[in-house]
Amino acid sequence: MNTKFDAYPEAGNRIVYVRPILVADLPEDIREQAGNLQTLYALHSPDGARLALVRDRKLAFALARQNDLAPVNVH
Repeated sequence: MNTKFDAYPEAGNRIVYVRPILVADLPEDIREQAGNLQTLYALHSPDGARLALVRDRKLAFALARQNDLAPVNVH
């Protein structure tokens, strides 16, 4: 069976990847803005460019969908 499976046909090239980021691994100015949070969620384009940082996973998915993007988890 060598049939290509397109898991997200409606997404096309509109996929955005969501992954957790440790605040400790971010630049100092962003760490200051994060307050007491230890983890933020980053949205990345398919080429790896960081598009946004948000406080939680639910917000990351909502932001992606509001911008007509198809969010996918990255571990």
